[in-house]
Amino acid sequence: MRDDDFIVSKTDLKGRITYCNRIFVEFSGYAESELLGAQHNIVRHPDMPRGVFKFLWDTLESRKECFAYVKNMSKDGSFYWVFANITPDFDVHGEPQGYFSVRRKAQPNAIAVVTDVYKAMLAEEERAGSKDACDASLALLGSVLKQKGVSYEQLILSL
Repeated sequence: MRDDDFIVSKTDLKGRITYCNRIFVEFSGYAESELLGAQHNIVRHPDMPRGVFKFLWDTLESRKECFAYVKNMSKDGSFYWVFANITPDFDVHGEPQGYFSVRRKAQPNAIAVVTDVYKAMLAEEERAGSKDACDASLALLGSVLKQKGVSYEQLILSL
């Protein structure tokens, strides 16, 4: 990604894309018509631990915004890293009606840190098996954070 690029998308509560900007279309390699109505995980790269997305959804369901470094996969199989801010979109009654996501270029030093953590989380998911993968992955993330003496948000925002 270029330094001044911002990928913007909006989803409904189930994660189906309801809006995407031209930068998202460009980097994903999909046509806008292929993205609209599709699950946002259409760009999920297999190197991303399931535990990261479980953490993200749990955070959003608690009505909080979430920051994360995410490796996305384009339609052609190539990939790109982003620093994502995902936040609930509330209606006039204060109820969530969807989610906004704004992503920008991830810094190389941050990618190096999260790549190591994500590899360990993936290994833990594989070891635990499909049924317990997310819990095992999140437990490993928790132990890494405890070791570093920081919260998830403190770690991500410090990179």
